[in-house]
Amino acid sequence: MSSKLVIVESPAKAKTIQKFLGKTYKVVASNGHVRDLPKSTMGIDVDNDYEPRYITIRGKGDILAQLRKEVKKADKVYLATDPDREGEAISWHLYHALKLDDKNCSRITFNEITKDAVKDAIKHSRDIDMNLVDAQQARRVLDRLVGYKISPILWAKIKRGLSAGRVQSVALRIINDRDQEINDFIPNEYWTLDANLTADEGKKPLNARFIGDSKGKIEIHNAEEAQAFIDEISKLPFEIKEIKKGERHKKPPLPFTTSTLQQEASKKLNMSTQKTMRLAQELYEGVPIKGHGTIGLISYLRTDSTRISEVADRNCREYIRDQYGEELEGKGAARKTSNSRIQDAHEAIRPTNSSLSPVIVKDQLSRDLFRLYQLIWMRFVASRMADAVYETLSVQIGAGDYVFNLTASRVKFEGFLTVYQYDSEKSTMNAALKKLSENSVLTLQDLQPTQHFTQPPAHYTEASLVRALEELGIGRPSTYSPTITTLLGRRYIVKENKNLYITELGEAVNDMMMQGFPSIVNVNFTANMESLLDGIEEGKVKWKTIIENFYPDMNEAVEAAQRELDSVEIADEVSDEVCENCGRNMVIKYGPHGKFLACPGFPECKNTMPYYEKIGINCPKCGKDIVLKKTKKGRKYYGCIGFPDCDFMSWQKPSAKACPKCGGYMVEKGKKNVCANVECGYSEDRDESN
Repeated sequence: MSSKLVIVESPAKAKTIQKFLGKTYKVVASNGHVRDLPKSTMGIDVDNDYEPRYITIRGKGDILAQLRKEVKKADKVYLATDPDREGEAISWHLYHALKLDDKNCSRITFNEITKDAVKDAIKHSRDIDMNLVDAQQARRVLDRLVGYKISPILWAKIKRGLSAGRVQSVALRIINDRDQEINDFIPNEYWTLDANLTADEGKKPLNARFIGDSKGKIEIHNAEEAQAFIDEISKLPFEIKEIKKGERHKKPPLPFTTSTLQQEASKKLNMSTQKTMRLAQELYEGVPIKGHGTIGLISYLRTDSTRISEVADRNCREYIRDQYGEELEGKGAARKTSNSRIQDAHEAIRPTNSSLSPVIVKDQLSRDLFRLYQLIWMRFVASRMADAVYETLSVQIGAGDYVFNLTASRVKFEGFLTVYQYDSEKSTMNAALKKLSENSVLTLQDLQPTQHFTQPPAHYTEASLVRALEELGIGRPSTYSPTITTLLGRRYIVKENKNLYITELGEAVNDMMMQGFPSIVNVNFTANMESLLDGIEEGKVKWKTIIENFYPDMNEAVEAAQRELDSVEIADEVSDEVCENCGRNMVIKYGPHGKFLACPGFPECKNTMPYYEKIGINCPKCGKDIVLKKTKKGRKYYGCIGFPDCDFMSWQKPSAKACPKCGGYMVEKGKKNVCANVECGYSEDRDESN
């Protein structure tokens, strides 16, 4: 009897697939990559057509030896690594490491780990796709060139152990730019004016918003303007000018891609991108389900496509008709995204079997696995359901020449909302509103003015950063999670209450990259590079051509940075603080958490102290020095050196000048000094000469 060997990446995947195949098959795992570029050197021969030098990864010798034994016993070898560029590259490396040239060897891929999908893949085996392999090689070589050429510059300029990366450095810049935008933001005051009305002697109040007059929109800038409108409008009769009733259709969401899954898991389940991908990997590789054996519960998790196979679509629609009724099945083809960057090789992330509802599998999954599976299942089933329909009401109300507006809506037909409530939109239409007619008599109860201030853009969260990277074309589905994990691990950024903040160390790295390597951190340049890498996958361009065009300019920038560094002595900055142990002046050094003071007598004297950078401004509370501090996680703020006796703190840098309007302290925002008391609102141009 002939024997067949199937090689996959992970033991969990091997265990699941082994149960689908007969005794003539043996499924083994390579435990991920078996070959890679060496860690100790760059591993790319730039003088020999940029040829990469691959070596066996340390610790993989025994695994390869065992795989070679299995290969010798097999009549046929199937390389069944993941169905993406990286998976194709792993198969290619296995092909060479196991010397499969003279073996009957084929490549198989499947989008889901189910019995039918695996057996169908074996029937449609193929050769290794070198376009996919070359696309991954180009990505790996580019990342290696950037990391190994630029990181030593950061070591010399800032501290050892830092790293630069092609995608990582751009992501850091995006976070830094957002933090700077928030710090420079100056809020503007504005007011809204609401009329609380009753109709036809009813008791239920109707709330209408002031929008302007017959000539157009009017903005209210301050309390004085608001009061002037109140004084005038309160004397006027209110009447209904127009009532518009209608319907609004809300389309179901598209099924998940890697990016949208990470975003929604962050928002709904409070999961990090790293945790989301780890759990999704478990769901993909296989989970024991009573009555089904070990089965992959979801399709492949790294995808930017929203396409769904005809079989999966048909099965899901049958499930919807059986469980919810024909009226809830979506009509027509599902929407498609118009993103030209999408590589449509994969399906969207979906359950492998729609009939395996969360209720059926709940008792057999851990809490977090269940929550993520439930989210994926609901999103997919909802994507095949009918639109939600809302009844809408828009009422235009006149008070003399002034115009107020009132809008309301309620769910008329739930459609996909039966399964997937993915926002907090609620019904706002009550019985009093439904009875309104153009003949209704309105009575003013009161006019309610409310003060507001414009808000700065929100800090990035993991979810919104993933969305920004995807929209800008930076990185691909497999890179979002490791990019964020690296930035957090290097302490370039910190996460507090979901928000991401750049640290002092991150600012130093970003400044260095902006000065020395502006093209590397240029968003458009990096997005264009991603498109070129996609071109390799499509067979439109040779991978070494991209490297040839990229490397000389980058290398020239590295050499220029090295020359500038060579001309400057990178010495520790001496502080005014004296070491209490040996009397030497302490020096400023960079550590994992930013700057600190260390004795220059190390290793004889190992004394260290926190470093507080004085900004030359006195505390508005007690008069002592204001210093630059950091939270436990590394976020910068300004506080009094007299803490804990004085609790003054500010996220923005305080100004030396007091507010001439209210006497409070002011902070620096961009090129202005702004009163820290938002309600005061005073601001003035900052004297840059000081």
